[in-house]
Order: sequence, then structure tokens, then C-alpha cells
Amino acid sequence: MDGARVCNAAMSLGVSLKEMVEGVDVLSFGGTKNGLMAAEAVVFLREGLAEDFQYVRKQEMQLASKMRFFAAQFIALLKNGLWKLNAGHANEMAKLLERKVREQCPQLSILYPVESNAVFVQLPAKVLEQMQQKSFFWIWDEEKSVARWMTSWDTQPEFIERFVEILRKLIFS
Repeated sequence: MDGARVCNAAMSLGVSLKEMVEGVDVLSFGGTKNGLMAAEAVVFLREGLAEDFQYVRKQEMQLASKMRFFAAQFIALLKNGLWKLNAGHANEMAKLLERKVREQCPQLSILYPVESNAVFVQLPAKVLEQMQQKSFFWIWDEEKSVARWMTSWDTQPEFIERFVEILRKLIFS
């Protein structure tokens, strides 16, 4: 399972991380999208799958010389529920972004319900191009002029206010 946003999904669904990965054999648990510094983990959830991993990891992947510094970040993230705080904040910021876009740019189409930390919006092609020059984001569907806007553990309401203000000015210019 690609677990880059597993914390956001668990918070959105109101389940624990354990419930979220039920039935998963191997989880690629991303820490950077939940506030960690360059920390990612491969978590084996089924016995026997990790037998040769220590050798494969060294031969085929990056092996950090001070792995304990990365591991310490996961302890901090998981021990007292920091993952919930960070993921919950990112999800709340996506809902704020959705609300501000609906209020200030009602002519734009938000294509899917905002369930975690992503907002998918269809923009006029010219506005999409101009907006990308002002702020980094991925184009989800170039043919249909759909952007994917992501919020994160460190997104602040004032960032969203500025983003939507720029968007509104581009739409009405």
C-alpha cells in the first residue's frame, strides 16, 4: 500500500492506523507528507515478508548511515497522536480551501467531495496556466483543465486566503 497519505485517509474515515491498513501486507509509510524530515518507512505487516529485506534494502535502495535519526521521528509522530493532529489539520485546511473557493470563485467547479487534504478543481485553461506561475501545484487532467490542490500539516489559513485572492483576481481580470 502506498501510505503517503494514509494518515489523512484514516483521519477522514475516523479510523485508527491499524484499521486503515487491515489486510495490507506491506506499507510504504510516508512521513514527509505528515511533517517528518525525509523520513519514510517500509512496514511489513505479514510475517515472513521481511526475511531478506535487510539485504535487499542495502543492495537496491538507499541506506542511511544514521537510520535511528529517521526512526526517532516516527516515534514522535506515532507515540502521542501527532499524526492525528497533523493529518487532521491538513484535512481541515482542504475544507477551508474548498469553502473559500466556493465563496469567492463560485463559477469554478470543485469536481469531487473534499474528503481529506485534496481539492480537485476545474479552471479556465488561461487561469490554470497563470495560477501555476504564481503557485506550485499539479495539473490533474490537462485536457479538462483540472488542478489538484493539496494542503499539508503546515498549511496556514493565511496561505489559503492569499491563494484564493490571487485566484479571484486572475478570474476577474
